Amino acid sequence: MTGRPYMGIPREKISWSPSIDQDKCVGCGKCLEVCSNEVYLLDEAAGKMKVPNPNNCVVLCDKCAPFCEQEAISFPDKQETKKTIGQMLQEQRQRAPGER
Repeated sequence: MTGRPYMGIPREKISWSPSIDQDKCVGCGKCLEVCSNEVYLLDEAAGKMKVPNPNNCVVLCDKCAPFCEQEAISFPDKQETKKTIGQMLQEQRQRAPGER
């Protein structure tokens, strides 16, 4: 599964995905249960969750974070991300149709 474009912007250009504080993570897998986009995976050797597919994360979705009882999941600032996306959309509109 690869990230879908968001409002016409290639997903890999948008910096939005969870970060896991490995010191707090206990590998419970609740994030994996909540997220249906294959963003998370249990690193069995470490007993911790990891984010092997960050671009599968739906832009601006952070519904998994409240399920982490250890508060090990964080996301970029939502308002800053929205501002950056707005700038990208403006740049995209300024380009000629053949340049997209």
